[in-house]
Amino acid sequence: MPPLPLSALLSQPLVAFIIECDNEFEHQMPHTTTAHGRTQGARYAPWLTSMAMWWTCLRYVGDEGITVGELTSLAGTRTTLTHLQRWGYIRVGPGPADARPKPPERDQVITLQPGGRLARQVWAPLPGQVEARWQQRLGAATLAGLRAALTGLASQLDPALPACMPILGYPLRSEPANRAAIALAGNEDQLAGAALPELLSKVLLAFAVEFEAGTRSLAVMANLIRVLDAGGVPVAELPVRSGVSKEGIAMALGLVTKAGTVEQAAKPGGRGKLARLTGSGIAAQRAYAGRTADIEAGWRARYGADLVAGLRGLLEPLADLPGGGHGPLWRGLEPYPDGWRASARAAGPLPHYPMVLHRGGYPDGS
Repeated sequence: MPPLPLSALLSQPLVAFIIECDNEFEHQMPHTTTAHGRTQGARYAPWLTSMAMWWTCLRYVGDEGITVGELTSLAGTRTTLTHLQRWGYIRVGPGPADARPKPPERDQVITLQPGGRLARQVWAPLPGQVEARWQQRLGAATLAGLRAALTGLASQLDPALPACMPILGYPLRSEPANRAAIALAGNEDQLAGAALPELLSKVLLAFAVEFEAGTRSLAVMANLIRVLDAGGVPVAELPVRSGVSKEGIAMALGLVTKAGTVEQAAKPGGRGKLARLTGSGIAAQRAYAGRTADIEAGWRARYGADLVAGLRGLLEPLADLPGGGHGPLWRGLEPYPDGWRASARAAGPLPHYPMVLHRGGYPDGS
């Protein structure tokens, strides 16, 4: 089995970290979901969302509020303001001193609703708490080595890249919204205090931006095209093969089917559909493998062969192992019995690229 691309090795611990934080947030935060309804007795119970809503919005909104333009500059990426309003976290509107009947969006002020203030309070300590668990789980030396490698690499990257994964826009590309943002400065002293998911995100996003300069979505290539073949794969099996939700797969399938990279047909003698690679799809699959290998080789030459090789060596034992085994990150993914993931589908591999969608920001597109 060929080694995983560096992008997949970065994605899997990032997704694992986010899911572990999400499970803890769900456990602590009063909330509402379709399946479980509203937390009993809660005064404020906004719609349950993922960590992306904290990283792209809530962490930056102080008690006095912040303009949309200021938020975009600080976060370095767009967020789902319309959804966050509807879900009960924020309000967006003219500032108290703005007399204009309809100010432009960037001048409108974001303020926290009571549910948003509670969510900010719950979210703030979670990354540090989960990182402390990882230190116990992986060992202090391993975690320190991982942080050092990520910091050494991130300090050489574009400081304008945001410190979180963007919500994927059409056509599922990871495009930062504001390349003038300074969410993480590009030197090791300032990066030293960054949370582990910030470092993973910054390095992974740099990889994605370079990959997507060739026009193809890394999320689509890594999570869908990678698991298909010319013979056909049942569409119902794709979530388990990829680690991405059926909703995320459906969105990606729509794009590649329209582009002629994949074709869908009825399963012979049975219900459901098969998805198979066309000739251009086979070429795209090969190009994905070649492009990710070329980027990693370029990084070794540009940023230091020992640094990139050392990072790979630290990441390889962590998540999905050759032959289908699970690494130590999986020990933190068991949900609480009353959590929504406890009744979700059987876990497949962790995604080879985060499928962060507007649906709630979950890293597997749920």
